[in-house]
Amino acid sequence: MLKPDLSKEILKWIVWGLLLFFSVSISAKVRTKVISYSVNGTELSGYYAYDDAIKGKRPGVLVVHEWWGHNDYARKRARMLAELGYSAFALDMYGKGKLAAHPADAKKFMMEVIEKIETARQRYKKALAVLKAQPVTDTTRLAAIGYCFGGGIVLDMARQGLPLKGVVSFHGSIAAKQPAVKGKVKARVLVLNGAADPFVTPEQIKAFKQEMTNAQVQFEFINYKNAKHSFTNPVADEFGKKFNMPLQYNAEADKKSWAKMQNFFKEIF
Repeated sequence: MLKPDLSKEILKWIVWGLLLFFSVSISAKVRTKVISYSVNGTELSGYYAYDDAIKGKRPGVLVVHEWWGHNDYARKRARMLAELGYSAFALDMYGKGKLAAHPADAKKFMMEVIEKIETARQRYKKALAVLKAQPVTDTTRLAAIGYCFGGGIVLDMARQGLPLKGVVSFHGSIAAKQPAVKGKVKARVLVLNGAADPFVTPEQIKAFKQEMTNAQVQFEFINYKNAKHSFTNPVADEFGKKFNMPLQYNAEADKKSWAKMQNFFKEIF
């Protein structure tokens, strides 16, 4: 039987250990910051997130926004990736302050990028450099995810042979500005598409699969039944009704596609 003094000492250390554990747990959280950077005189503003409870380096993931621009939704996904243990950077493809509230403006901003594809590539390469420069980013394990317009951008990253382990496109455009070339693509490709999305046609899907096969790219294309364009974004219904567009949130497809991305990252990393 323990002596009273010894029992008190053991109890004191147990209490101290519990207090230390809970204080660390409370202080550990997702840290975020806005990072300003520029490409050829254009000021850009990105959003970085990581979990400081995790020690050491961890894989880095770029997040590319929808055609609306760098908004809260892109930042939300960066935080969600940080919670999963990644070093996440939501980049800016349009320029600081260029955020669309109407489809006409969104289309204008998007076309400015698509029509000047080399400028677009300079911007996502600079964003990748920003991500790699963060102290906790493992520069040997990098990936990118994109939504809508951003889905097309991450596929272009793969086609251009960026040093990425993988890219994930959520309800993104899949048509190629410059098709993938055999031996150039380093990334595995995962496309998560809405089967009821009128912006992605059966002809485009057929052409995309043939392109990936010809270039010997390891890829997977998944169609989610009854899912329309922007199926991962909870505000899609509001935009769809307001602008009479085939946009609709699909909770089931959102959940399944996010889980699929997580499994994909476990495989490539």
